[in-house]
Amino acid sequence: MAISDGDRDSLHVLPLAIVPLKTLALCRARMIKNVRLQAVVELFSDEQSGSGQMDIEDVPKELCWPSVPPHPDLIVLRKLALLQSYDVYSLRVLLREQGIPVNEISALRLSKTKIDELTTYMSTFTRPLIREIYGDGDTSIESFEDIVALFRDPDIRRAKSKLQAMADRLEIGILDIPGFLEDYGDIFLSLSYYRNCLDAISPIIEEFFDSLENIRTNRQLASDLGLMAVCVKIENSINGSMAAVTGRFENFDRSTDAMWDDLTAERFRKVRDLIRSYHTTIGGVLCALSVKMAAWKRLFPDANTGGPIKRAEFIMSEVRQGLDNIQRIEDSAPMLAAVA
Repeated sequence: MAISDGDRDSLHVLPLAIVPLKTLALCRARMIKNVRLQAVVELFSDEQSGSGQMDIEDVPKELCWPSVPPHPDLIVLRKLALLQSYDVYSLRVLLREQGIPVNEISALRLSKTKIDELTTYMSTFTRPLIREIYGDGDTSIESFEDIVALFRDPDIRRAKSKLQAMADRLEIGILDIPGFLEDYGDIFLSLSYYRNCLDAISPIIEEFFDSLENIRTNRQLASDLGLMAVCVKIENSINGSMAAVTGRFENFDRSTDAMWDDLTAERFRKVRDLIRSYHTTIGGVLCALSVKMAAWKRLFPDANTGGPIKRAEFIMSEVRQGLDNIQRIEDSAPMLAAVA
């Protein structure tokens, strides 16, 4: 079953077609994180009908499954509900940990549309590789794709000469270069993806903070001490999460810069393993924040939509729900010193 680019590239959407389920109706559905960060099965979604969501534990009744023993698909759904993010990089780790196979490994890759969108981010990582191996004088190698294209170059002597130089520089065999390039492209594509997600939600978070300030200075609302306390807690939580994610990106940048001091395949593997060890942490935090901010933006698309009272109501009923999940994700993150 075809998976849309939007679903494939999402932090909070898991097309159930990617996992082996026995129930055809579920294969057409999606699991999503709702605004309260609860995992639900979404049977349909469109602008006219809205989103048809169902709690995991209500699925057996809807599909007439026997209660004992639990249906095999229910066991899988319960495991999927525990995952903190549905982005492809987190899923590679989390599905393996849960013992859940995928129908096609290609389902855990970003769409070509998203990869093209990340070109600007990726150039930060591909240009140093090209410069390090080929220097600034070789104008025939200008992109990561140019390196990959050497394996299809009809001029065998020219291609082999360049690839051998690359192998010598990395201290690996020439036959190991394809694996190195695949790893290199994938790990820095993951970092580009997460940075792109962070950049997408940052302006909305700034707008949200402006709304919090308007709520705090509203005469009618300022006397509601419970609301004021919730606003402070939410702002501190989001600020802390953003600082943690940004700090990890800065650490990755330092590690990557150090790698270029004496580039070898082994040095790259250490940086790769460092970044991979934080995929689920960064994915989980960004998933939670993006779901919250997307819901906020849908309801309040601009400063003139909804006043402070309506916004305060939404904060108390929806935004604050599930935010403790973010702190749990942070608390479970590995220590940088332990993996560096």
